[in-house]
Amino acid sequence: MTIATKIKAVISAIGRTIHGTGMLVLSTIGGIFSALTLGIIAMAISVGGVLWMYGRDLPNHEQLAQYTPPTISRIYSGEGRLMDEFARERRLFAPAEEIPDLVKQAFISAEDKNFYQHAGYDPRAIVSAAVDAVASGGREVRGASTITQQVMKNFLLTSDRSAERKVKEIILASRIEETLGKEDILELYLNEIFLGQNSYGVAAAAQTYFNKILDELTLGEAAYLATLPKRPSTLHPVRNMEYAIERRNYVLREMFQNGYITRAEMLDEQQKPLLTVQSGHYQPFRAALPDRDYFTDEIRRQLTRDFGEEEFFTQGFTVRATVDANMQNVAATALRRALESYDRNAGVWRGTGKTVPVETLTDDMAWRDALAGVSVARDIDLGNRWFPAVVMEVADQTLTLGVEDIDGQVSVPREDIQWLRGDFFDNFEPGDVVHVRRMTDDSDNSLIRWSLRQVPEVQGGFMAMDVNTGRVIAMQGGFSYQHSVFNRATQATRQPGSSFKPFVYAAALDSGYQPNTIIVDAPIEIVSGGEIWRPKNASNRFYGPAPLRTGIERSRNLMTVRLAQDVGMNVVASYAERFGVYDEMDELLANSLGSQESTLYKMVSAYAMFANGGERVEPTLVDRIQDRYGRTVFKHDQRSCLDCEQFATLSEGYGPRIVSNRERVMDPITAYQLTSMMKGVVDRGTASGTVNLPVPIAGKTGTTNDAKDVWFVGFSSTIVAGCYIGYDRPRSMGRGASGGGMCGPVFNEFMSEAIKEYGGGPFEVPPGGYFVKIDRFTGARLPDDATGDYVVSEYFRDGDDPFLGLGGTIIDGGFAMAGDLPLFGRGQGDESEAPLDSEVQTSTGQTVVVPGRASFGSLSTGGLY
Repeated sequence: MTIATKIKAVISAIGRTIHGTGMLVLSTIGGIFSALTLGIIAMAISVGGVLWMYGRDLPNHEQLAQYTPPTISRIYSGEGRLMDEFARERRLFAPAEEIPDLVKQAFISAEDKNFYQHAGYDPRAIVSAAVDAVASGGREVRGASTITQQVMKNFLLTSDRSAERKVKEIILASRIEETLGKEDILELYLNEIFLGQNSYGVAAAAQTYFNKILDELTLGEAAYLATLPKRPSTLHPVRNMEYAIERRNYVLREMFQNGYITRAEMLDEQQKPLLTVQSGHYQPFRAALPDRDYFTDEIRRQLTRDFGEEEFFTQGFTVRATVDANMQNVAATALRRALESYDRNAGVWRGTGKTVPVETLTDDMAWRDALAGVSVARDIDLGNRWFPAVVMEVADQTLTLGVEDIDGQVSVPREDIQWLRGDFFDNFEPGDVVHVRRMTDDSDNSLIRWSLRQVPEVQGGFMAMDVNTGRVIAMQGGFSYQHSVFNRATQATRQPGSSFKPFVYAAALDSGYQPNTIIVDAPIEIVSGGEIWRPKNASNRFYGPAPLRTGIERSRNLMTVRLAQDVGMNVVASYAERFGVYDEMDELLANSLGSQESTLYKMVSAYAMFANGGERVEPTLVDRIQDRYGRTVFKHDQRSCLDCEQFATLSEGYGPRIVSNRERVMDPITAYQLTSMMKGVVDRGTASGTVNLPVPIAGKTGTTNDAKDVWFVGFSSTIVAGCYIGYDRPRSMGRGASGGGMCGPVFNEFMSEAIKEYGGGPFEVPPGGYFVKIDRFTGARLPDDATGDYVVSEYFRDGDDPFLGLGGTIIDGGFAMAGDLPLFGRGQGDESEAPLDSEVQTSTGQTVVVPGRASFGSLSTGGLY
């Protein structure tokens, strides 16, 4: 074989080898490619299957575009001053455009640095977190959720730690990124995230931790808030201050690395201390708010009833209250003064019933912390602010006290408790919690001494409202809201007693009776349920025939019962229901004396209709309610203004016409006649000793059996107000208790200030009537120019003769009486009783003798009807 042949054979063998190897390589590459392709296809099918399986029944993410987070409902006074807040979650909604970039950048740096780049989830963060978990053997497991994923978890999913939830979270996050813009997603996140201290969202948290709005936050404060989403409880600015500062500095470093702040800014903020509300460096937001009181709590109660509890606590209502802050303070002081005066006259010490451990008394901080934890009223200001205090030492002549918010210790001399019955001084023990206030000199406010105080056991309520609009300007439901939240103006149902009588007389006047109709005041026996009921006058005397007016002015029970019987209790009940005193009144004769229970709120509202001439007026604590977007959802005043649009063009001296379409519940002449009679109650009747004001006032006292409840409800031409006092568990307040004596001074003190602000004047006389001079004791007609203590001008309807029909009739109600019973006798009357023959002086100087009232023996039996 030649060399050439051998070479060819070698080349041929090499070629065959190369060919075989190439085919093997190609075959191997093809196999690998096929496997990869199949793997990718299988993986795609698997992922698609997972996405299909978990994506089938996911919540509708598009609803987030219309999401309105639950926010705080706020109550403002008429002057626009914030009074109170109500919410399930403390959240203040802040639109994205109102959230400073500094705050957004802090949260993005802390939670999701690639927020503006990813499509809802961050693959790099997921891989990095997985690698760290594997490398640490599962010891270091950190989250890789983006802000978008957190929004999905918070709004649409649960918080369980499972692969299924994570897959759903990623699917929804990718979908929401196609529906909402980045700023919209960030807005949802920053308003929904929980940041500790019951604060949801950055706006509420800024207020909770720093008492600032978002625009006022410093760089360090924004960074601290950004640390809170993951661990709000472990980053408390006081309990875990070092850790909180460490995490704040971490966020500042991230903000620098992300290019949001400079290195100098980072280093400067990292050196600063963490100053917060919790550390005492800032006043808490609620410190600027007044203490919650009966007024705002009653608004809460009524609005949760009208709108629903969920709506009120979550929909961010802006409520404009009707309260007059100055008059509310006057009402609280007047009622408290009356309750404390009665309590101190009783001379019994009860204290708070609370103590602090005696072993804390040796350490100033210890007893102060213990006292701060004691639940006692801290909202009382009567004379001066009442402080909780603890008895430190009891000596022979002094008590040594430690007082909350007062440095050092104070002493109370034995002479301070001379109002107590017996020598009670030695009964105090170290550790007793008491109330104490400064007694100061009125001239220069200098301290006279410290004085022990106690919350009275007797309670009461007070309410005042505009007679024309129904706007409630003041409401006090007890001595102290913090001591007892029960509102005795709206929630306590008590017997109104004689304060109900005007509704009996209103029914009579509208039924044809006249102000000078004579009613017999004599004993009555009524058989009811097998028992005999014998109603009595408060004086246990009877006074014979007297005009209707006397029945109200002197609060005569026997006259009222006879009148109610004659008019018919069905008619009286319909009046009481029409005025809103009762939803349904039992037609029992005893109820004519106010034995059926009602509330002060209803009684004051009903009296307003006497004051405004008989038009229905609905009481309201709220002028207007707006939703979170500023839309009005409620407005109390429904009157129309006819000329408001042309106000600028009205002639001088003319104002816009306000038109009301209110329902008329009572004839205006009846309303005026009744008002005139109740003015007599104040001028010379049961309230004359305690109500003395510079404008005409009408009203009615009420004192129930055994003085368990005492009332006074009265009104000027502009304001109606009422007071009730009694024990929460009804019991007698003693023989000296009366509506005029206890509630009259409360009304007088309040109205003295209310008149300065709201004015007052003569009650408006409605058209359609005429005045006649009448002797107010006998009902006899007097000359037009008659003057004297017994002369009163009664108003009668045109066409009515005061001395014909019911005007000239004597009413006994159909009750039998002994024929020889003396119905009037000298010496048996009360201070308002006229002599047997009264003299009046005319304008010409002529003396006219008016015969005294008759006895039963001087009346024919046929003249009783």
